[in-house]
Amino acid sequence: MNARLPGTYTEAATAFRTAAERAGATLDRYEHQLHGPDGDALAIDVARLGPTNGAVLMVMSGTHGVEGFAGSACQLGWLEQDAARTATDAGLGVVLVHAVNPYGFSWTRRVNEDNVDLNRNWIDFSAPLPENPGYDELADVLVPERWDEETQDVTTARVLEYANRHGFPALQAAVSGGQYHHATGLFYGGTRPSWSRETLAEIVDKYVAGAPQVAVVDLHTGLGDFGVGELLGPKPYTEAWERARAWYGELTTPGEAESVSAAVSGDVLDGIERQLGDGVEYTPIAIEWGTVDIVEVLQALRADAWLHAYGDPTGSDARPIKAALRAAFAPDDGEWARLVGDRFEEVIGRAIAGLAK
Repeated sequence: MNARLPGTYTEAATAFRTAAERAGATLDRYEHQLHGPDGDALAIDVARLGPTNGAVLMVMSGTHGVEGFAGSACQLGWLEQDAARTATDAGLGVVLVHAVNPYGFSWTRRVNEDNVDLNRNWIDFSAPLPENPGYDELADVLVPERWDEETQDVTTARVLEYANRHGFPALQAAVSGGQYHHATGLFYGGTRPSWSRETLAEIVDKYVAGAPQVAVVDLHTGLGDFGVGELLGPKPYTEAWERARAWYGELTTPGEAESVSAAVSGDVLDGIERQLGDGVEYTPIAIEWGTVDIVEVLQALRADAWLHAYGDPTGSDARPIKAALRAAFAPDDGEWARLVGDRFEEVIGRAIAGLAK
């Protein structure tokens, strides 16, 4: 399946709703109070197909805003090819959640309207916030107050020096594991549940809760080799992990040496598991498609964080920064799009086969 990446969030959302209606889906729209850069309306759109009293396959796009370009393309292509019928004919309910983070999708950001990374936001905020001393050490270096060439050179050298002292896995954990004390920084988890978290919880309650079996596929981009869709599985050696291994084959676990992703706090898939509770056969995975070199990805994230913390997101600096961020998470490359679409079809086919057994 060739995943045709949309040009804008609004284009993606409109195409998704149109394709879902043509497929006979029930549609829900959860509107966001803010708007996109052109004044366009923002929302999480949900399409529901198939039976309502059995196993459920839920596919989510745009948890990390700008990563929604690829995720949306996968969902749209699946609907347009009437491929969801494979799942519904097997007796499965299908729930497609489009643009979990519509603000980030529209504004070409990975984070939401409060600079919150939604995959760091599903923690218990009544407990003490997690600490990340490694990020504390690097906070002012990662997102400096200036973003001129000299500052970039100096701060990048300091980041690499940290990696030389502690090792690259330690740098990755410090930078991307999640932090809760630097509101304009990278991978910020926030201080309360976000709008997207609360809305997704409503969606899970309405469309998923009560199902005896639930498989969730969350679509991500930005880490790993070009076009390779790494499968990030549940916690190792649990029943869910064993089941996912049987369905999908090789899995990796964030934070382990062979994974491109660091272990994180506040992951959305873990949050859904807690919400569903015991008694549900829950099998979550994330697909992480690689794009460009990880240093290029980090530089794009740093520039975007600087732009929104200290610059002008509507000014002259914004265009090249946004173009670099999009290139880091949604490359304008036909071969990359083909690889994304093919991997999505493969994984969804295995999820359907696993649930239908």
